[in-house]
Amino acid sequence: MVEGMSEPLDHIARIQQQWARERPDLDVGPQGVIGRLHRLAGHLTEQLCVVYRRYGLKEGEFDVLAALRRAGEPYEYAPGELAAFTMVTTGAMTKRLDRLERDGLVTRRVSELDGRGRVVALTEAGKDLIDRAFTEHMRNERRLVDELGAEQAAQLEALLAEWLARFETPLQP
Repeated sequence: MVEGMSEPLDHIARIQQQWARERPDLDVGPQGVIGRLHRLAGHLTEQLCVVYRRYGLKEGEFDVLAALRRAGEPYEYAPGELAAFTMVTTGAMTKRLDRLERDGLVTRRVSELDGRGRVVALTEAGKDLIDRAFTEHMRNERRLVDELGAEQAAQLEALLAEWLARFETPLQP
């Protein structure tokens, strides 16, 4: 505990205090938001990955299966579309697809519309797995969000949506 403080400082507050001492000429206030978001994202990701691992998946593989599942029947996309939806390079997508195909969760075939293109489709086993994993994933996310009250969660969602819109163009329905 810091002298004159009644509550212990969290990791970010300690860093801010040290920088304020070392660089009093700079406003270290933004670290309070950015630093905490960064640390919270790491903690949340670890909590989410616990569920993915129960189903033998890594985070990126879960993302691919989820993207295919929410596409609706016939549960397929071109590899480039999947890479764009999951925000990875096509090389990273290829590695994910190799493993998912090896495990019988997706198939790849030549596109019927463009003989040069490929299509990735969810198999029945992949659909069953992602349905079970996504159900548990949503329970897990509910548990995590419930750490906040309903009003706080709604306020945070609105703030984050507003902030994110300044970086990303919202998609049209």
